[in-house]
Amino acid sequence: MTKRRPTEPGKKSVWAYAYQIQPPRTPDRLDSVEAILEREQEDAGAGSRTWQGRLVAEEHVTHILVVSDSPEQDLEVNRRLEAALRSMDLGFTLTAPMPVEEEPFP
Repeated sequence: MTKRRPTEPGKKSVWAYAYQIQPPRTPDRLDSVEAILEREQEDAGAGSRTWQGRLVAEEHVTHILVVSDSPEQDLEVNRRLEAALRSMDLGFTLTAPMPVEEEPFP
């Protein structure tokens, strides 16, 4: 279980974690994942939450970097992402959430 870090009054807690996909895939081969990321970002913005997901393609691994106002990793969006990755027979690992000092996304 992840412990929440105390925050200053009026300041949101922000957490980052990543899915690491191996073998790597280019973003154009992950259209269904990109759609999930975009939809969740829109839903979060409409609900005044912080949630951003981005695909980061590197030579040996592709990452889905997630920044959220919650360290929880068993949310509906996580289940949708994991189901999409499994349906494409992609192996992935999930990193532990780490607190971020300041919100990196507006």
